[in-house]
Amino acid sequence: MWSIIFAEEKPVTAEDPLHAVSGVWDTVKEYLAREGTHLSINIVMALLIFLVGKWITNILSRFCNRLMKQAKVDDTLARFLSNIIYSILMVMVILAAISKLGINTNSLAAVLAAAGFAIGMAFQGTLGNFASGVMLILFKPFRVGDYIEAGGTAGIVEEIQIFSTHLRTGDNIAIVVPNGQISGGTIRNFSKKPTRRIDLVIGCGYDDDLRAVKSFLEEVVQGDERVLSDPAPVVAVNELGDSSVNFVVRPWVNNADFWTTRWDLIERIKLGFDERGFNIPYPTRDLHVYNESLVSGD
Repeated sequence: MWSIIFAEEKPVTAEDPLHAVSGVWDTVKEYLAREGTHLSINIVMALLIFLVGKWITNILSRFCNRLMKQAKVDDTLARFLSNIIYSILMVMVILAAISKLGINTNSLAAVLAAAGFAIGMAFQGTLGNFASGVMLILFKPFRVGDYIEAGGTAGIVEEIQIFSTHLRTGDNIAIVVPNGQISGGTIRNFSKKPTRRIDLVIGCGYDDDLRAVKSFLEEVVQGDERVLSDPAPVVAVNELGDSSVNFVVRPWVNNADFWTTRWDLIERIKLGFDERGFNIPYPTRDLHVYNESLVSGD
């Protein structure tokens, strides 16, 4: 339709520029006189389509957000999906309004599709992180406050976003891990279960009384009120090492007491060994020296 405006335009020449401009203006006036009413109606209809479409889009976006909240979808994911729905509907409204003006939207839609494909190829990693973030939020392998090991690092989860997860290490360093690295590997959640088992390996000398050592280790474990009775703690001879007899000491504690109990048990065992004269042997090696002359008989 817009091509009709300039259909009768005369060629512009350097000799008569004013006449050329006047001719264009006359053509525009003729077109407006002939199609002005129809064009005005189309403009008004396009504005109505845009305004009403935007109003309906807002309503649908809020409605979808409310449904996701009722379904207990994570707030971050719900807001993100609501924004995507709003953007898609607004593109449809704008195309409908432009089409009402008589502009062919087929080529525009093709351009948008090609641009979307190009953007998708350029942001493959970002889109992968987004998909991983959606999976993490939906299936919740960990929550904020959990201590996890994932994506080649470990720390306390401070925030789970759509594209990345924010961790804090024990020495208070902030780490941002892309969600694709987390979902693509093994996730170890140390806070998921309410209890944890402490695994200690305690060695004593071969000359020590094994029964006395075992009795002492059981006394230390059972004397700590943080150690749980169910499951029962295990104290047993695990192996005859190169320089020591190794016991395994495996008590169960509440997750929050894991590190403090572990440190206290190690300290009490070392002090008790010193008081009772038990040995904690160092690795040793026997060295045999031969006199070559004696061996050969000289």
